[in-house]
Amino acid sequence: MKITFLGATRTVTGSNFLVEGAGKKFLVDCGMWQGKAEQEMENSQEFEFNPSEIDFMLLTHAHIDHSGRIPKLYNEGFRNKVYAHKATCDLCALMLPDSGHIQETEAEWKNKKRKRKGEEPIEPIYTAEDAARCLEIFEPVQYDQIIEITPEIHVRFNDAGHMLGSSIIEVWVKEGDREIKTVFTGDIGNNDIPLLSPPTMIEDTDFLVMESTYGSRLHMRNDEKAQIFLDVVSETLDNGGTVVIPSFAVGRTQEILYEINKLKDEHSEDEEFRRKYKTLMKAPVYVDSPLAISATEVFRENTDLFDEKTKEEIMRGDNPLEFPGLKFTKTAEESKALNEDPTPSIIISASGMCDVGRIKHHLKHNLWNPKSTILFVGYQAPGTLGYNIVNGAKTVKIFGEEIAVNARIEYIEGYSGHADQELLMNSIYSYIKKPKHIFLVHGEPESQDILADKIETETKIGVTTPEFGETYELNDEIVMTHKIERRVNKTIKSEILQRLEKLKDELKDMEVYVNQDLQDENLRDEDIFRINEKIKDLEKQILNVIEG
Repeated sequence: MKITFLGATRTVTGSNFLVEGAGKKFLVDCGMWQGKAEQEMENSQEFEFNPSEIDFMLLTHAHIDHSGRIPKLYNEGFRNKVYAHKATCDLCALMLPDSGHIQETEAEWKNKKRKRKGEEPIEPIYTAEDAARCLEIFEPVQYDQIIEITPEIHVRFNDAGHMLGSSIIEVWVKEGDREIKTVFTGDIGNNDIPLLSPPTMIEDTDFLVMESTYGSRLHMRNDEKAQIFLDVVSETLDNGGTVVIPSFAVGRTQEILYEINKLKDEHSEDEEFRRKYKTLMKAPVYVDSPLAISATEVFRENTDLFDEKTKEEIMRGDNPLEFPGLKFTKTAEESKALNEDPTPSIIISASGMCDVGRIKHHLKHNLWNPKSTILFVGYQAPGTLGYNIVNGAKTVKIFGEEIAVNARIEYIEGYSGHADQELLMNSIYSYIKKPKHIFLVHGEPESQDILADKIETETKIGVTTPEFGETYELNDEIVMTHKIERRVNKTIKSEILQRLEKLKDELKDMEVYVNQDLQDENLRDEDIFRINEKIKDLEKQILNVIEG
């Protein structure tokens, strides 16, 4: 049995693993690359395999970084089954066409610029119609049932607790007299995610392919994040500002709604708490994402997947996804109207990393305002607009316009849907029969390296963090059999042109920052001299390029 790692390698997006065994080829996940421009360009490249030769696919969950290239796979010849939990199928029916619509919109926007430059138009990676067509190959399954794919290959989906329908998948592959079991974790959820049951603990496996998003960090406790959330929101509303929450339409949005609804049950005797809660409840709360609205309906239709406490509340008639002041904005006109209303409010809008969707309009209208707060509640991949804001950017460019970041920026990490280091380690400790070897995927290098060292030190289990295109033979000894060299996905000419465009933007940023420094009355003479020397050096380098 062999695994080739074709995504989520030393990064957190683009999950895609090719497994070969018992005479079959199958995929685990086929997600989109997100974040840096060079990563996103991978989405339009050819697959490293022939889609028509893939016998079936296993999908861990509906998030686009795990499912987003399935329509492309379908367009290029894959017609066999995609096995996924029923709730994942329901959510993909919403999310993949929405992703297709985004691809069309992005292509249309880029083609307007290309037309002005006299360049040929580009095609979207896939359309909303393409995505709708690919849904015919989805095969819904339930948790805890062993499914026979072939007499030699069996799988079982277990609740991963990451989002509705998310799965840890056990895979048994029998070759000759030997059967190898591999567990693919997908994304492992927190134990305290509102609404959802905790992740299933698996008892045994030969090999483990595990996510490592927060492999170097610990999350704050649930009660702490709720209090911080209330403090940040009430202080902003008291100040007359708007709270903008960039949130993934599926999962995080519903958890935030639950959190807002449940705050009233805590600290009911605390007078200051009651005042803050009253401030919160008086403010309108807008869910401004058609996808989030539809996804909330899917959550309501799959309440059997909720944790026991939430089920009991629903039986008592207390729906955790409903409360006074909650409003859904469906149309673009309703969305635009939010930014013209001076009433302090809470706006929850996708996308969670701020790269696409209505959130960019809300950021454009609120980032400059010191009264407003941008409250992040999910992971921000390097290279995204959200990552730049969280990490202290003074200005950002939105729709080609330079926007000053004057708003209060907050990040409550405890809302992440991913397990932290402690829970990742506990999931390994829970195995009665420990894995022979662990492959870490879906994590940035620092997180993976720290987690790998901790695993090897504390459990004595060998760990590999695969690079893109590496193939490993799963036997008693783990052997990398070969490595696919990454294709050059752009010509040198186009790379030069892209770097020139980026340099223009960076020169504008430099001008802003230098002017800010020069206006600082506390700036020392040696600082001014240093700035002048650096600009002189840059000027020489530019002249060298021109003369060369």
